[in-house]
Amino acid sequence: MNPARQIERAQRLLALHDRKHVLLLPNAWDAGSARLFDELGFAAIATTSGGMAWSLGHADGEQLPLADILAATRRIVGATQLPVTVDFEGGHGATPEAVAANVRALIDTGIAGLNLEDGIEHRSLRDIDDASARIAAARAAAQANGVPIVINARVDVWMVGGDASDDVRFADAIVRARRYLAAGADCIYPIGLADPAMIERFIAALDAPVNVGARVGLPDIAELKRIGVARVSSATRLATIAYSAARAAAVNWHVSGRCDGLDAPFGYADMQGLFD
Repeated sequence: MNPARQIERAQRLLALHDRKHVLLLPNAWDAGSARLFDELGFAAIATTSGGMAWSLGHADGEQLPLADILAATRRIVGATQLPVTVDFEGGHGATPEAVAANVRALIDTGIAGLNLEDGIEHRSLRDIDDASARIAAARAAAQANGVPIVINARVDVWMVGGDASDDVRFADAIVRARRYLAAGADCIYPIGLADPAMIERFIAALDAPVNVGARVGLPDIAELKRIGVARVSSATRLATIAYSAARAAAVNWHVSGRCDGLDAPFGYADMQGLFD
């Protein structure tokens, strides 16, 4: 990608975190879903590590080889004029230095931003010093490449916090978030934080852009804007909806032998039109 164009997309993505509006980020898993979301008028696109991994025959959780991630990301970036931010999980490296090398390779695909998480295989939390060093390494890699990517630091204490109380999780999350911001993150993603009152409290304590995950029961956009949410991402939900619809249609066909469930309101011509 033209360097000036990539820088413009990164700057555009960062500007969308001004908290004057709530940024809705659909998570694509391939070029087709990215093009579809582009056509719907979203301002930017994220990727889902789970959806991407499943589409390429792997489980989520850094099981997809880095080369496949880079190739899929390049196709997604090439399918849209919108800024693309990539779910990069823990950075796919054992050390901050390895993360930096991987981020440099990811930046070369044309991305405008990325996620880095402090959970390890959805089972435990990474040491805060190590997690902060990975974010600092990603920021240094971006500066070396001359691209001001938006780093969204995921805080996993509500996902893998064990039996800790909400107050303990909250205190740990704030400490982690502040360290990650100091290390170079632009936005914080407290994944699994679901209570609106605690989300509002988290934002007030942090005073920085905060990402929440879309889910059934989440307050509407007007309320999220009121409490200060900067962005909402769909995570794996759009991918699982797509797979669920395909599964239901296939089950019906397999069981009944009838084809009447194989019609789609958005059909071949519609999808083909996105690429003509």
